This record gives sequence, C-alpha cells and structure tokens, in this order.
Amino acid sequence: RWVTYGFYLSMLLLLLLTYFFAPARGGAGSWLTLGGFQIQPSEFMKAALIILLSSFFTLRHVAIARIGIIFASFVYVAIPFILILIQPDLGTGLVLLGIWFGYLLVSGIRAKHLLAALLIFVIVGVAGWNFVLLDYQKARIVALFSPAADPLGISYSTIQSKITIGSGGFWGKGFGQGTQAHLGFLPAAHTDFIFSTFVEEWGLLGAMLLLGAFAYLVYRVLILGMESGSNLAKFISLGTALMLVIHLVINLGSAMGMLPVIGVGLPLVSYGGSNLLTTTLML
Repeated sequence: RWVTYGFYLSMLLLLLLTYFFAPARGGAGSWLTLGGFQIQPSEFMKAALIILLSSFFTLRHVAIARIGIIFASFVYVAIPFILILIQPDLGTGLVLLGIWFGYLLVSGIRAKHLLAALLIFVIVGVAGWNFVLLDYQKARIVALFSPAADPLGISYSTIQSKITIGSGGFWGKGFGQGTQAHLGFLPAAHTDFIFSTFVEEWGLLGAMLLLGAFAYLVYRVLILGMESGSNLAKFISLGTALMLVIHLVINLGSAMGMLPVIGVGLPLVSYGGSNLLTTTLML
C-alpha cells in the first residue's frame, strides 16, 4: 500500500510545484519542465487516483454504505481537484470527480448516500461558479445555450467545429485534405477538436469506425477486469474504463456543441505526451 500512497503523494507534490513554477500556457499553468521534457502532473494524477481509489474500495466496498467511507474517498479526490482547479484546468478536475462518482455507483452505494453525493456535486458546482470559475469559463458555459450570441468570440471554436464535422460528409475529404483544420479556421485542431479534424478527413464512416474501436477497447478493459480473480484488478479496470469514457463523452460533446469546451482531449488520438503516457500506463 505504501507504493500506492507514495505515487499519489508524489503527484500531489508535483501539482503543488505547478502552482509556483509552471509557466502559463493557453491560460493555464499546468506544465512543468523537467530536463528537456514538459510534463502535465494533472494527467498522471488520474492514474494515481484510479490506483488509490481501487485499493481503497477493494478493502472497503462492503462498507461503502457508511457515510464516513464516502467522505474519506471524497477527500482523496477533493485535494487534487482543488489544486488542478487553481491552475485553472476545469476539464481535468471534472474527469477526476467523474471517476470518483463512477466508483460510488458500482460499489453498492445506498440511494440516500447517492443523493448525498449528488448534493456534494451541486454544492461544489455552485461554489465553483461563484468563487472559482473565471469569467471566460463562465462565458463558455453560457455560450452552450446561446451559441449565436457571440459567434466571433467565445462561440467561435464550437461553431467552426460543427462546420468542420459537417463538411466531411459521409466519406470525408481524405487524409490531410481537411480545409477547416489545415487552413487554420478550426482552433486547437490537434487537441481539443481532434475529433472534428478526424471527421472532416474521414467522414461519418470514419467517425463510426473510431467510436466502434473505442467501444471495443472499453469492452475489453471491463471484460479483463471481470475475468480477474483480484478485486483490485477489477477496480483498476473499472477506473480505466471510466477515464476513457469520460474523456470520450466530454471531448465529443464539446466538438458537437453539446457540452462546454473545457480542454479535455480524446485518449490515444489528441496530441499530448502526458495524456498518452497516462492512458497507456493504465491500459
């Protein structure tokens, strides 16, 4: 267990260091420079949290109905969530909360305690809106409901993303032939809006194949977990599947204008070394 807690505490230390030493990139101080490499500690925190929660619930999932157990597990996620929110990186923070909530759902939690967990989400959301979220983050959420209000400002990325997806048609324009992405109309074409870029080049057919590949990957992760004789392995598989699904839902929702753009990439597809290392580590 000391290895599990050591990994978690090491990632917390790196998150603290970003507060003092991380230069701002894209409005967020999330990257540390170590030698000739830049790493994003918040990405590795996902792996640390999954391993820690897996160990925690392996020992206590029978007693999950106790409010003390729920609160203790929430503390593990609340500390890195606050540190990541300070950067500010709302997207990664929400991924951590989603992973924790997923563990609660499959651990036999009682209905009244589930409502308590949802109440925590509401309280955190209200407090975050009033005291934590910056003006541009609030504007992105508001723009979700009125995208035409600021088409050349806060809604520009989402509008261009939907144009990019629609321009691909069924067959797509071909590899490297996407005009929206390659001519610079689509911002963050290789990260936040990589799905839009992919669909423009490979069309609806390519999108269905990509989603099918993700569905099969998540299915295999869950099957391997269920076939394992170890509860720890089952929980780690669950956490890995949750991480993949949450990333997929938020990234696609942002690209199609159904969710606010909060900087969550598409695993194994979006550009980003720290996310790629974290995902492959968990797989």
